Formats: sequence, structure tokens, C-alpha cells
Amino acid sequence: MNSRGEFSSRVGFIMAAAGSAVGLGNIWGFPTQVASNGGAAFVLVYLILAFVLAYPVLMAELMIGRATGANVVDALGKVSRSKFGNAVGLWGIVTVSFILAFYAIVAGWMLAFAFQALAHITGLDSLADWLVTFSDSRNIVFCALFMALTAGIVIGGVSGGIERWSVRLMPTLFLIMALLFAYVMTQPGATEGLKAYLLPDFSRVWDANLLISAMGQAFFSMSLGVGTMLIYGSYVSHKEKLPSLGASVALVDIGVAILAGLLIIPAMYVALHNGVQIFNDSGALIAGDTLIFTVLPALFDTMGTMGVMVSLAFFVLMSIAALTSSISMLEVPVSCVVEKSRLPRKGAVILIAAVIFVISTLIMLNFEQLFGLVIMLTTEYSQPLLGLMLCLFAGWVWRRNEILQELQRSDDQAEQRLFWKIWPWYVRFVCPVVILLMFYRSVA
Repeated sequence: MNSRGEFSSRVGFIMAAAGSAVGLGNIWGFPTQVASNGGAAFVLVYLILAFVLAYPVLMAELMIGRATGANVVDALGKVSRSKFGNAVGLWGIVTVSFILAFYAIVAGWMLAFAFQALAHITGLDSLADWLVTFSDSRNIVFCALFMALTAGIVIGGVSGGIERWSVRLMPTLFLIMALLFAYVMTQPGATEGLKAYLLPDFSRVWDANLLISAMGQAFFSMSLGVGTMLIYGSYVSHKEKLPSLGASVALVDIGVAILAGLLIIPAMYVALHNGVQIFNDSGALIAGDTLIFTVLPALFDTMGTMGVMVSLAFFVLMSIAALTSSISMLEVPVSCVVEKSRLPRKGAVILIAAVIFVISTLIMLNFEQLFGLVIMLTTEYSQPLLGLMLCLFAGWVWRRNEILQELQRSDDQAEQRLFWKIWPWYVRFVCPVVILLMFYRSVA
């Protein structure tokens, strides 16, 4: 095992990488996109694009990471043999740090709602009201708690922290989703939601909005473009065959997204049956934070005592999804500081977590002005452009013989595989064009 740390098992890496990809947006965004864009027709398009678009970019990050065995700044510098590569890597670190800053705020809300259910169970109604009331004090306390949880895991290192907790948290996430799905399907209205989710409207397959939405979901749901997969790739043993490893990560991520739809959409129709509004003024299903913090809590309120338990399970589920993503985001700047300074891992984690929490606090204290702005700048502008740069590095700058040599370290026959015959062309030509198309749509 090298001094940087290394995943000790294939399962550990898959759980950690899939956990990085499975985040809050994956659970609350994918289901409503499916139901609003042709049901199973959207799922079909998403599945195809996940492997023809997102998977090649995922493989680019994993291969650059493992080949260089370095943090994102040094890795892109080595691949490009220029300071420009270092600068792009630094840009990625800044971007992922700001993403984590707003992500920790939202994740703190998830924790607060989970604690609210516990407060109701123990009869602390005044505390329960405070936990679900938007305020600076609540936001800061639970953002700090979430960052402390994230830092505590990352301090443990690759195998002792990230891997150890990922192999516990991800199965727990699957179990809670399965139990919640089983319960929701016993409720009136759930069948209608299942039909809205699973019945395809193939007439919409070639709809431009559906295609672009599916492209964006496929790309961003795998946590691409900001270096998280690159860093995790740098911790993978050279004995592992990366193409199959990356495919396993993609399948788990897709599986969670589809399971989330099986839970969320029927739950929304149960809410509709119970008198809760689930459509906005334009007739589309309510999505995003309004879905999570307004529609579903209103549903839980109609379930009586059982609703409190369902609420607790649901927000624990959302907190786990947030945590598995946040540890990968924090690891990106931590790995850079540890490798480029004399700070021990624990000191680096505490320092960076504190800096990100300060940024989060500034956003919370200036919520109306900064929250939406930071989300827009990072996810709509910076992340797509970073994904484009990654494709350009992997497809046009990194020497093909070096890429092949990296693949051959774990597979002597890599040159004869279908992956090698297709991937270089895809990442060079197809992926950049699609990313530019998505970027144009997001800013148009």
C-alpha cells in the first residue's frame, strides 16, 4: 500500500465512489424529472446517455487519478505538462469547496428535520418547531454539525475513514430506501404514482428538452468535473481493471437514482391523495427543496404517529446521501494540502473544514444575496466548464500511449478490448460537444 493511502477492497471503492455520486440532487431531482419527462421513456434515455456520455468522462477522471497518483492540481499538471493544468486543478478545488459550502447548509437542514422527528417522539414540541423554522441560529448549528461529521470521517484517511464508513452508509441507504418504498406502496394513491413513474411516453423520446435534461442528469449525477472521482481513482490499486470498476460505480449510481424514483413519485401521489398540493402553477410536479421541505413533510403530517417514524427514516436517508457525497468533496482540497504542505491529515482536514464552514456562514448570513448565486456560479458555469477541460485533457492533451500503458498495467489485453476501441474517440469528440450543448442550454 502506498503512503498516500489506498482502497483496501474493490467493494470499498465502489461504495465510496458510488456514495460520492449519490447525493441530494440525485434523490430529489431525478424522480421528478422522470415523472415530468415521459416516465420510463426518460429513464431509457438516461440509461443510454449515462453510459455513452457520463461513463467515458468518469473513466477519464479515474484513469488520470490512478496514472498520476496525485492530487487534482498535480495530476492535471502531470498530464498536461504545463502550469495551465495546475491552474485548472486549482480551479477545481475552489469550485468543489464552494459547492461543499452550500451543500453543507442544505445537508444541515436534513439533519435538523431528522432531529425534529426525534423531538416529536420525545414530546419536545417547542424544540421541534425551532428545528423546522428557517433561522440563522438553526442553520449555523446544523451546518457546523454536518461539517463536523464530514471532517470526522475524512480524518480517518482513505481506508480507515472514507472506505470504512462508505461500506456502512451505502448499504444503510439502500435498506432505508427499500423499507420506505415498501411502506409507501401500502398507502392509497401510490399506484398512480408508480404508473406516472414507470409507464413510458415514447412520443417524447426525441423531445429536445427531454434529451438535454437526461444529458445533464447523466453527467452531473455521477459527481463529475470537480476532481472527486479523480482523487478516488488515485487511491485505486493498479491490480484493478478500471473499465469494469467504473461500470460498477455507474450501475450503483443509476440504481440509486431509479430506486429514489420508486420511492419519491409514489410518495408524492400519496400526498396528493391526502390533499397535499404536488403540482406547481404550470402543472409540473414540484421538485427541489420545496418537494423535500414542504410537500413530503406535509404528507408525513397526514400519516399520524406513523408519519413521525417515516419522516425520521426519510431525513436520515437524505442525511446519509449528503454525507457520502460531502466526504468525497472535502477529500479533494485535503489531498492537495496534505501532499503540498507539511500539515498532517488531521490538521489539514480541520483547517479546510473550518474555512469551508466560514464560507457557509457568510452565505447563511447573506442568504438571499449569496445562496442562489453560489449555486449558479458553481453548478451551472464552473462545473460544466471543468468537465469540458477534463475531456480536453484526456482526449487531446494526454498522450494516448501513456493512457494505454495505464490500462495495460491491470490488463495485458487492454488494446484489444472494445473499451479502448471506442473510449478515446468518445472522450475526444462526443463528450466535449455534448458538454458545450448542456452549458449553452444552462446559460441561454
